[in-house]
Amino acid sequence: MSMLKEFKEFAVKGNVVDMAVGIIVGAAFGKIVSSFVADVVMPPIGVLLGGVDFTDLAITLKQATVEAPAVVISYGKFIQTVVDFTIIAFAIFIAIKAINLLKRKEEEAPKPPPEPSAQEVLLAEIRDLLKQK
Repeated sequence: MSMLKEFKEFAVKGNVVDMAVGIIVGAAFGKIVSSFVADVVMPPIGVLLGGVDFTDLAITLKQATVEAPAVVISYGKFIQTVVDFTIIAFAIFIAIKAINLLKRKEEEAPKPPPEPSAQEVLLAEIRDLLKQK
C-alpha cells in the first residue's frame, strides 16, 4: 500500500476529522473565555480590590538597563490564566455532565425483549403440544 493511500485513509477516518474539529473549536472557545476573563470578569474584580489591574501585577527581580529588559515575575498574568483555566474547566465539566446525563437516559430507555433462540422456540412448541394432550 502506498504511503499516500495510507495517509488518505488515516486522514479521512471519522475519528481524526472529529478530533480536528474538536481541537479547532476548543482553541476558539479558549480565546473566547480568555477574552471574557480579561475584559469582563477581571476589571470588576480589580475595581472591588481598589482599582488593581491584574495584568500589571508583577515582582521586579532586576531593573531594566540599556542592554537588557527588566526581569519580572508576572504573577498577575498567572492569576488571570488560572481564572481562565477554572472557567474553561467548569464549562467542560458542565458539558460532560450533560452528555453523561443524555447517555444515562438513553441506557435507561426500555428495550424490546430479545428474540427467543431457536432452542427456546422449539421448547415452547413442545410445551404447547404437551398441554394439548
